[in-house]
Amino acid sequence: MQRSRFLYCLLFLSLALTTVKADDVEQQIKQIKQVQKEGQGNQAASQAVQQLSQADAAALIPILNSFAEANPLAVNWLCGAFEAVASNAIEQKQLPVDKLEAFVLDKSKHPRARRLAYETLIKVDPEATDRIIPGMINDASVTLRRDAVQRLIDEAKSLEKAGKKDEAKQIYQQALSGATDDDQVKAIVKPLRALGEKIDLQKHFGFLSNWKIIGPFDNTGRKGYDTAYAPEEQLDFAAAVEGKDGMVSWKSVNTEDDYGIFDIAKEISPYKEAVMYCAADFYSPDEQSLEIRLGTPNAWKIWVNGKLLFARNEYHRGMVMDQYSVPVTFKPGKNIILLKLCQNEQTESWAQRYQFQLRIARPSGTGVLSEKPEATTQLSR
Repeated sequence: MQRSRFLYCLLFLSLALTTVKADDVEQQIKQIKQVQKEGQGNQAASQAVQQLSQADAAALIPILNSFAEANPLAVNWLCGAFEAVASNAIEQKQLPVDKLEAFVLDKSKHPRARRLAYETLIKVDPEATDRIIPGMINDASVTLRRDAVQRLIDEAKSLEKAGKKDEAKQIYQQALSGATDDDQVKAIVKPLRALGEKIDLQKHFGFLSNWKIIGPFDNTGRKGYDTAYAPEEQLDFAAAVEGKDGMVSWKSVNTEDDYGIFDIAKEISPYKEAVMYCAADFYSPDEQSLEIRLGTPNAWKIWVNGKLLFARNEYHRGMVMDQYSVPVTFKPGKNIILLKLCQNEQTESWAQRYQFQLRIARPSGTGVLSEKPEATTQLSR
């Protein structure tokens, strides 16, 4: 009887300690998530990471789950703690491989957490790659999808090398359906075009290629950025308004560039110390949260349906695809995108670019087309 009581007490104490340990893990995670920029909360977070790093394998999934509501800085701290706990679990052969794989396959989880779980899993189970990655071709995780696309690219190259052109073409097309990174898209499109396929990159990426533009307006002394010219007050595509050098009116333009690049400098003269407005429609079948992805070396502001979303008063810092990503919620039906683009007075050769590219995408980078792509040229009058 006494022995039974003793064992019961040991069991109770063990359960109590386990509960305390789990509570400690949650408290340490909470402390880490309070870290902010400029060093705020760093000391407390550092101490919490040190303590959390000593937890057993049971802490791994809670740490991964905590990524969902953590800021990017806190996620970095949590990654360090996870890797320390995972390293100990691997050494002790206690890594919860089934739970980690289930986490990777759960598309509702944080993309970076899923990637971390995957990289940890394949350290002890390399064959997991063959089970997981082929199904990630359209995954929300950019890195997991990239791996899936690369597998298909490699497979297609092997088929092409073996002279199996039709099979290679099919695999390349499958790879393109999930590709969003420009380097991979180029690696797919080049052989596809060589095999006789016509590829519409504007459509693939979701670039808007048809616009209405008006200008130039005055940007002498860079005053135009903060000056609200007529298009900001009222969008009337039939109206002529006072511009920098006289009356200006809207005109329709388009670009055939694969990457939707529109060169304003070729449309107006003189183009220095100028402000231009560019407008396009985007039709959405329902309300959806997407991203406007912009590339430009010029100062800019952007509105959707009359609401200012974002602005950047910088000139000539280069231009790359997806340079800026602006979250936006499109309403059902027609949405009007208005872009203000400013060029300054600099005379250096590298300061002459006056251009932009704009596409609509999901957070994963997948391009999204207007429900009626041809309607992008039919702006309201």
